[in-house]
Amino acid sequence: MKNKTVLSKVGVFYDGNYFLHISNYYNYNHSRKSRISISGLHNFIRQKISEEENTPIGLCQIVDAHYFRSRLGAQDASQKGNLLYYDRVFDDILMSEGVVTHYFPVRTFFGTKNEKGIDLWLALEVFELAFYKQFDVIVLIASDGDYVPLVRKLNTLGTRVMVLSWDFEFFNDEGQKVITRTSQDLLNEVSYPIAMHELIDNGLTNEDEKVVKLFVQQVVPRPVVSTHTELTGVRLNGNILSLKNGFGFIKYPPNNLFFHYGNLVDTDFNDLKEGDSVEFTMGYNDNGDAIAKEVRAVEEEVNGNTLNK
Repeated sequence: MKNKTVLSKVGVFYDGNYFLHISNYYNYNHSRKSRISISGLHNFIRQKISEEENTPIGLCQIVDAHYFRSRLGAQDASQKGNLLYYDRVFDDILMSEGVVTHYFPVRTFFGTKNEKGIDLWLALEVFELAFYKQFDVIVLIASDGDYVPLVRKLNTLGTRVMVLSWDFEFFNDEGQKVITRTSQDLLNEVSYPIAMHELIDNGLTNEDEKVVKLFVQQVVPRPVVSTHTELTGVRLNGNILSLKNGFGFIKYPPNNLFFHYGNLVDTDFNDLKEGDSVEFTMGYNDNGDAIAKEVRAVEEEVNGNTLNK
């Protein structure tokens, strides 16, 4: 038994493409309809290691966390709707949880985009960090049997390995069955195989708090109390009060209205100036606050000439 006064050092390593697939499944195909929470997952990992290692949870600490993923270049991503924005949002989440990101460019071979190379890069980084930092437990969020040699090498260092595995299947929008399975060879090699799909489904049924907290908590909108409710969907006019870093405020009594560059229509955010006239529709965020949507610069007529703002 491990000395209960010695810290258990934990390293967590994500195969990002695999984790995204899992998170999408729970958000779009599972009855939970919510994404996996990074902070919730890390708390869960600490609890499981505490149980498996018979160590107080306060002595089970994630000292390193790394996320590996293939990613489109800026030009390709800009052609896919709000992909650049959502990538940045997720980067902010990882950064807030202390997760180091490693991105590998998606290569194009003979017109086909290829995401090869992530598993090898992840394996090399894991082994190098395990050698120098001497983790007690390494947690892999991965499913590929290609990681078996890595696990065997980690075993020679005396590092225990936990794999969080998911097995599920669903039909996509094109009616094709999509199946996700974790390599049985990989599960056979690790010290702590955790069948997450079974644990989650059982835990959600029993309302197990540690399982419920694995998911991003849905914000329940508060009742909207606003004098603007009757204006929802109506085109309104106002003037830019301030602009900063991709967002701004429109002067519209009694409260100034927030808007994001993603809500601009036929207007470049960089072309806007304080005082410019704009038209917009009223909307509300998840907290019930009034915001401006579908914001468009207003064409103004000066000395008989139309200026497109």
